[in-house]
Amino acid sequence: MRTHGTTAARPLEVFDEDEAPLLLAVPAVYDVPIFKQVKVHRDFHAEVAKALYSIPGQWIGSTLEVRADSALVKFYARGTLVKVHPRQPAGGRSTDPKDLPTEKVGYAMRDLDRLIGTCAGHGDCVGIYAERLLDDPLPWIRMRAVYRLLGMVRRYGPGPVESACSTALELDVVSVSKIASMLERATETTTPLLPAAGSAAPSRFTRDPAEFATERTGPATSGTTPATAGATPATAGTGHLTVIVGGNADTKETR
Repeated sequence: MRTHGTTAARPLEVFDEDEAPLLLAVPAVYDVPIFKQVKVHRDFHAEVAKALYSIPGQWIGSTLEVRADSALVKFYARGTLVKVHPRQPAGGRSTDPKDLPTEKVGYAMRDLDRLIGTCAGHGDCVGIYAERLLDDPLPWIRMRAVYRLLGMVRRYGPGPVESACSTALELDVVSVSKIASMLERATETTTPLLPAAGSAAPSRFTRDPAEFATERTGPATSGTTPATAGATPATAGTGHLTVIVGGNADTKETR
């Protein structure tokens, strides 16, 4: 707010009156793309930023250039655009069924049969679990999960993995991440505790069922004389009420 020696004016006032109206709006944050090279694997996918994207089968084994921004992931082969996918978060997958040619299905299925056979060699439940993992309209895109299962066999041994797969199959849970979690915590042989029902624990106002027990009396016989209004009550102390019909009025007495 001091008076400038050259302009003979206060800098803040000059900025507000002359300069501020000429400034443009603050631009949005610049979208910095990712540039890298990736290899197309046998499952017809390439990995970019921990996400998987399908590539046509003719590029299997090739190394492609990638440009990935916040919206699109583009794959290039020597400057030629090969494939475009929408950007997926880490752990996501974008698969185009057209990327697997029809004539290659037989070869892919033979690879799947080989994987299942390898898993079955480590245990019956491991083989069944591999079949469940590959039970998909596009089973070749699930091959990485089976490779991860085989990696756990090499790390923990066939026995623990067999037990973990058996437990997961009993609970109908098909997830390699669950198997890995069980093996890391060594809970593959532990029976999981099922959640208790909501009404299992007594509530604040729960009463003992014995309090609702009553003495059941039989019907009166045909020769029984109805009690009168002035009849003497029976043994006291039971705390029950009974309705006694006498004349034209109903009378309640303690029995």
